[in-house]
Amino acid sequence: MAVQITDNNETNELIDLGYYFNIIKRYSFRIIALSLAFTLLVAVLVLRMTPLYTSSTTLLIESDKTNVVSIEEVYGIDTKSKDYMATQYEILKSRQIAEKTVEGLSLYNNDIFMPVVEVNGPSLLSRVKAMLPFLPQAEPTTLTDLELLERKKRRAVSLLMRATDVSMMKNTQLMRISVTTESASLSALIANTIADVYIESYLQAKVDMTAKATSFLTDSIEGLKGKLDIAERNLARFYETNQVVNIDGVVGLASDELERLNIQLSEAQIELKLNEVIYSQIKDSKALSDVARLPEVLNHPAVQDVRRDEGKALAKVSELRNVYGPKHPKMIAANSELTAIRDTLSIQINDLISSITTQYESSKEKVKRLESEVNASKAAFRSLSELDNQRKALERDVDINQQLYNSFFTRLKETDELGGFETANARVLDSALPPGMPSKPNKKLFIAIAFVFSVAFGVFLAILLEALNSGIRSVEDVERKLGQRMLGLIPWLHHKKKTDLPIRSFFDGKKHQFSESVRTLRTSLSLLNLDKEQQVIMLTSSVPKEGKTTVSINLAFALGQLDKTILIDADLRRPSVGRQFNIPSYQPGVANLILKSHTFDECLVQDEESKIDILTAGTIPSNPQELLSDKGFDLLIQDLKTKYKYVVIDTAPTQAVSDSMVIANSCDSVIYVVRADSTSDKVINSGISRFLQVGHRLDGVVLNQVNLKKSDVAQRYAGFYDQYEYTSHKDGEK
Repeated sequence: MAVQITDNNETNELIDLGYYFNIIKRYSFRIIALSLAFTLLVAVLVLRMTPLYTSSTTLLIESDKTNVVSIEEVYGIDTKSKDYMATQYEILKSRQIAEKTVEGLSLYNNDIFMPVVEVNGPSLLSRVKAMLPFLPQAEPTTLTDLELLERKKRRAVSLLMRATDVSMMKNTQLMRISVTTESASLSALIANTIADVYIESYLQAKVDMTAKATSFLTDSIEGLKGKLDIAERNLARFYETNQVVNIDGVVGLASDELERLNIQLSEAQIELKLNEVIYSQIKDSKALSDVARLPEVLNHPAVQDVRRDEGKALAKVSELRNVYGPKHPKMIAANSELTAIRDTLSIQINDLISSITTQYESSKEKVKRLESEVNASKAAFRSLSELDNQRKALERDVDINQQLYNSFFTRLKETDELGGFETANARVLDSALPPGMPSKPNKKLFIAIAFVFSVAFGVFLAILLEALNSGIRSVEDVERKLGQRMLGLIPWLHHKKKTDLPIRSFFDGKKHQFSESVRTLRTSLSLLNLDKEQQVIMLTSSVPKEGKTTVSINLAFALGQLDKTILIDADLRRPSVGRQFNIPSYQPGVANLILKSHTFDECLVQDEESKIDILTAGTIPSNPQELLSDKGFDLLIQDLKTKYKYVVIDTAPTQAVSDSMVIANSCDSVIYVVRADSTSDKVINSGISRFLQVGHRLDGVVLNQVNLKKSDVAQRYAGFYDQYEYTSHKDGEK
């Protein structure tokens, strides 16, 4: 089973869930063992834990309470503030409430709430310092009974604050007070007591605030009464000193008089300016004729009348002059009338000049007089204004003191009335009751969590160990880590340690899985070489102890059932084929044939049970690699191919020596034997790469000594082997 995922680079990868499932299945026993051990340990610890009981009481806090009288200013509390509930929450959690609760219930003497400890003993820090003498040591101190009591109280308060939990219920005015102790009844008692202490503290705070407000208002009223009396006396003295009855009316009259005089002065000043102009012109004129020509004189009504008469007289004289002579009585009378009119005109002009001078002087005097009167009026008005300002200031001082006195007196009366009507801002909605079951620890939950955690941790460890394991244990590892095909899988057979597997296991009917796995290897190898009439098959491994010799022998047994087969031990350094078949070490073999010291028949050994021929290593030479590189070895192999269908060669490990590289030149097939879950993939790849570097092709890998109980892939093959074996027995019976 695989899950496809897409990363940011648009590349698809497959996560093989079956691979991880197989890992978990392979490690299942160890995972379960770890989980059970850890869960058992946690269960023992949890069962030893002291049960804790939690009891809760619910408070209803009225943030919008009805005021009996409007004196919020006295208390200074804004109950409608959005922070009111948060403030009450912090008050419930405060140390002051905890201290009053501890005092009220004497929790510092309660052995259940606060187990007895050596309060007067040395502290942990002191004991640590005592064990380290090079550190500065503090002088030992002895606490008095009072100091011990205070320390116990502080410890009890700290314990209570840790044991108490206050929570606000969302979108309500409810507070829940929860207390957790080792006693169910004690938890309920403490929770109810905290609620009562909170309510009593609120009421006591209101009483204290009322008392403080009353004292403040009383002291303030006495001072305000004295100030009011002084202000009233100052106002009365002002009226008595200045003999003022209606100063507002007097000030109004003075203002009107000053306004009237200012108007008269303005008119007089205008008149004076006009008279001054005329007077200056008359004064500057040198002859009466010049004066007579002035517009002011010409336009004067009296002068205009005389001048009209003069014009009439001149017209009459002119008319008579044309008729009569200068001596005629009418002519004389007309001239006399003209002369008289002109004399009158001169008199009128002179009178007018005198009048203008007199009028100018009179205007000057009038302006001076009015200016003096205006100045006097201004002085009087200023004096009256000052008196009026003094009167207003005194009256204002009296009014302010009167208002303050009345306001404080009203607040004092309201406070006195409220003193006996104190209401709490909260009430208990649900009292705490002793719980029937402990709240902590939740043993079942802890054990379940421990089991789940241990299983998850075990799975993690299994996957981690699998990731850190560099061995080869499955077909997937062969293909993924080595890049080679899997030819066969040889199961591990139980046998004594430090001993070889019994050589005839292939023919043991009780070990049918082992036999079938070897036959499967034989089939895979045959299918790869269908086009070859004879096959020279070489088996090697990376390091010793991987079972290549066992595989070589059993493969030779399997091939021997098909056709004529010979098994050659080409490991001239540490030969083991002869030892497996109990052939004496002095038996000549491959080395003797290459050196031509013995004949083929002298070296050949036949196994009677399996019917295969065996060619041991023979006498071990001092230069095995040079001997194998000789043409004699290649000629030997070519000769054997003419006599045998299958030639199986067991060689030395690749990481130990390079003999197998030389032998591979004479072989048709190269099989690489890998011990399951043992040799590192890096070592195996290094050995395989040596063949690839010299141009030799590997037919595939044989995974040897696979534990069928631990390997999922091997178990699947084992199931097939069992089924096949059972079918074979049934067919045989038929």
